[in-house]
Amino acid sequence: MSDVVDIAETAGPQSSLRRALALLRVIAAGDAAGMRLKDIALTAGCGQPTAHRALRDLMAEGFVEQAAGGKRYRLGLDFFVLAARAGQAGGLRDLARPALLRLSATLSDTVFLLVRSGYDAICLDRIEGPFPIRTFTGDIGGKVPLGLGQGSLAMLAHLPEAEREAVIRFNMPRLLDRGYLDEAALRSALDTTRAQGWVNLNRGLIPGMAGVAVPILDPEGRAVAALSIGTLAERLREERLPNIVAMLRVEAAALAARLNPFDMAMRYPARSLGTIAM
Repeated sequence: MSDVVDIAETAGPQSSLRRALALLRVIAAGDAAGMRLKDIALTAGCGQPTAHRALRDLMAEGFVEQAAGGKRYRLGLDFFVLAARAGQAGGLRDLARPALLRLSATLSDTVFLLVRSGYDAICLDRIEGPFPIRTFTGDIGGKVPLGLGQGSLAMLAHLPEAEREAVIRFNMPRLLDRGYLDEAALRSALDTTRAQGWVNLNRGLIPGMAGVAVPILDPEGRAVAALSIGTLAERLREERLPNIVAMLRVEAAALAARLNPFDMAMRYPARSLGTIAM
């Protein structure tokens, strides 16, 4: 790695800081699931004992954490908090709030901002429309298994294949418990969603309810969030659907262009909800 200092050759008090920064760069450039100690040391150009001491200091400050049974190291929450503060004053919720307000005012429907949290989708924000509706997520902070409802379908469909398969295997029993038809129906819905880039549910588990959703994609094309409309089935006719989809896509594209990759809401949505004053 050309931009990493050869920390094996440095010495003295100042080198401790340089050593820690070098390790942060190595971990940031490595596997998102974490790196083993020997790989970190090899990439950084230092011995394992030296790397281990620096990693302990970084862990004590919250900039690095251990994952996968303590055998791998990855960037910690405090690192992303600092990066988020440097990158943007507000997180995804603040960024998306004007879009939700515009959509709700224009369409006279309830609009949701959903984010992924492991095997679930969490409602990070919601703007109420004038029509009474029932939803799976309920209010802000509510969650559902990925695959249930239009917003979570939009996110699940646009995950990398290996991740998507892992979620399907884990969530299928949960979805069946919630009344989902079967795995074939889920896979068919995901195929359709990937092909057209949006989800339209105009019949299903909640009688009389309908919804449309589009994913919000990061630069790698992975869905990190979704914009979703919840409405009465009678309001989601074929003549109205194209305009709704077009509006959602415009707002989702604008949000995608402004995403902060260090936003805590996209890594730890449940924690970020604790900062929301409702």
